[in-house]
Amino acid sequence: MKRRHWARWARACTLAVVLSELTGFAAADATPYERMAPLAQYLMHPGSEIALARSAAPAAISDKATVLTLDSQGYQTAVRGTNGFTCLVERSWMSPFESPDFWNPKIRGPVCYNPAASGSILAYTLRRTKLALAGDSKERILDEVRAALARNELPSPEPGAMSFMMSKDGYLSDADGHWHSHLMFHVPKVAGASWGANLPGSPVVLDDREFPEPQTIFMVPVSRWSDGTTAAAH
Repeated sequence: MKRRHWARWARACTLAVVLSELTGFAAADATPYERMAPLAQYLMHPGSEIALARSAAPAAISDKATVLTLDSQGYQTAVRGTNGFTCLVERSWMSPFESPDFWNPKIRGPVCYNPAASGSILAYTLRRTKLALAGDSKERILDEVRAALARNELPSPEPGAMSFMMSKDGYLSDADGHWHSHLMFHVPKVAGASWGANLPGSPVVLDDREFPEPQTIFMVPVSRWSDGTTAAAH
């Protein structure tokens, strides 16, 4: 009897260990990006980053734009443009704070801001990037952004602010890859209904994710990538 008791106990312990390991693996898979990865994983070769940044918009725009690249100190001007547009590759910390991809080092979001967005929306990227590279936690970055907003240090979108995200080589999230080729329109906080967003047949999509910065983003998918090739719907 005693021997059978110990055998049953051993089998139970073995099963418990296996279940514990499986649960641990599942938990790890559920939150794979809990903290910032080593900085090197977010950086790119400057030449490759310039090309990827320019792919955000058609060449007629991006070839004459200012191009920023990321290094350990933040974004630096790699190419000084002449048309007032600014192209760069956003990293994962520009995601919503509740996003599981917030620290995903694979994220590469090529974007090209028009002059109005360069003078306002770009400031959001530069601030978050400075905080991330300083080693702040996600919670700390959110607190700092909210504090900056309370101090009126974050500008509202300038009238006419918009941006291009037409690169087929971007990687916006693990779930969506490069998503759709699209344009973004940045406006002060407003209800989606004012743009007819998310209604049947409407091409306007409200980005209804939560951002603390003082903007609402409307997106309009377009039929081609920046290089002119057809952008098939996902």
